[in-house]
Amino acid sequence: MTEAERDQAPPAPDFDVDRLVHEPARLGILTVLSSVRSAEFLFLQSTLGLSKGNLSSHLGKLEQGGLVEITKKFVGKKPQTSAALTPAGLEAIGRYWRQLDHLRGLGGPGA
Repeated sequence: MTEAERDQAPPAPDFDVDRLVHEPARLGILTVLSSVRSAEFLFLQSTLGLSKGNLSSHLGKLEQGGLVEITKKFVGKKPQTSAALTPAGLEAIGRYWRQLDHLRGLGGPGA
């Protein structure tokens, strides 16, 4: 490939996806949270079909990574846990979907 051809070539795809986002359960959590202001733990659990322990573990990892904020409060005498995307989480999920859209586009027409 000549230097002129390299200059005209489309940019190489970005295969460096964020592994924190890429894991299927965490991707599901982030995708749900990207469409709401916040979501209660039980809503996420039923929507994603995860066990309490599994959801809790994934939310903890996302919180440690700065992608979600966990809020715990009492409603009456019952504890309620909610999760919301942070600005960093919103950017991370947006970047992830842009990367996948770019990769999907490499397949050409009808891909």
